[in-house]
Amino acid sequence: MLKRIVWSLIVVGALAFALQGGEYSTADLYRQYTHKRTLKTSVDSLQKLVDSLARYSKLVHTDSATQERIAREEFGMVRGDKEILYRFGEPDSARSK
Repeated sequence: MLKRIVWSLIVVGALAFALQGGEYSTADLYRQYTHKRTLKTSVDSLQKLVDSLARYSKLVHTDSATQERIAREEFGMVRGDKEILYRFGEPDSARSK
């Protein structure tokens, strides 16, 4: 009877070690799975961003309407009937002193 209890404890201990012990325990595998899922989501988001920036870069280099819009926004250019007009802001107060 005592021998049976000892062997049962050894088997239960071995099973517990197999599930929770060692280098790749159940908790560690679950943590790795969660981390992998998080990284996959992050990679997908970054891939969408890269694709969007690639499309925008292509538009900037090839589309004249996009180039004109950027020129108006960044450099203050205004389109007239037959010429391009420039719009200048007020000078800084620090420069006028």
